[in-house]
Amino acid sequence: MSVSEFLTRHGERTEQALAVYMDRWTDAPRGLVEDMRYSLFAGGKRLRPALALGAAEIVSGDGACALPVACAIEMIHTYSLIHDDLPAMDDDDLRRGKPTLHKVCGEARAILAGDALLTMAFDVLADSGDASVIREVARAAGVAGMVGGQAIDLDSEGKAIELDALRKLHAFKTGALIRVSVRGGALLAGASEEALDALTRYGEHVGLAFQIADDILDVVGDEQELGKPIGSDEANEKSTYPALVGLDRARELANEAVVAAVESLDVFGSEAGDFRALAGFVVERRN
Repeated sequence: MSVSEFLTRHGERTEQALAVYMDRWTDAPRGLVEDMRYSLFAGGKRLRPALALGAAEIVSGDGACALPVACAIEMIHTYSLIHDDLPAMDDDDLRRGKPTLHKVCGEARAILAGDALLTMAFDVLADSGDASVIREVARAAGVAGMVGGQAIDLDSEGKAIELDALRKLHAFKTGALIRVSVRGGALLAGASEEALDALTRYGEHVGLAFQIADDILDVVGDEQELGKPIGSDEANEKSTYPALVGLDRARELANEAVVAAVESLDVFGSEAGDFRALAGFVVERRN
């Protein structure tokens, strides 16, 4: 199937499961739940859930076991976007072509919606019944993962940093959640050590390619297609691949990461075909 069909199939499956999870909270404040829904169902590629479900399919032929981790990681990703958009962080007015949540309901309610999605994610993740996966997701989202990467990003604004430091920043900020999406799906499907190692390397390389592509899109992307303003990295004096090595070298590094991601799947046969195509899509996408 095409990458578009792959993402659509897994995106629809994830959205159905997310709706069920959100409907659990009948005793929660309605306004808070609606704020959460506004961002959670605002669209997007659902890449991380697709990676979790796809990894489980490669291992066992069925992604159903990975739905808790797929939904939990999408909740965590959404919370991070809500908080990243706040005036205290990136101060963005648009996300996926819609006003950011704090523009709709105010900063305080947006913070609460993000907090609620983060904590709800671990309630959902508990359905997996696997404490090791819960711990991996917690670490990927926390001080040695996404949140830690955001802290490094803030500390690096307006400073010249080395390429190795930039790689570490993005391995934390973006790569950790992509890596654990793949690993979480594989672990819940009962992956062998060899399969888990291969899929882990795939997730790491795809995470790097994704971030470099994001950096490039912030320079040359189309605002209408992106659904948010371009040039915010430069305006906020952020460290990015194009700023550090130039656009041409950044594109080369992204393509090298894609090649490495595809090579990591050599232990699999045709069942990993969708993942091979997805690696290329990560750098060819326009939003």
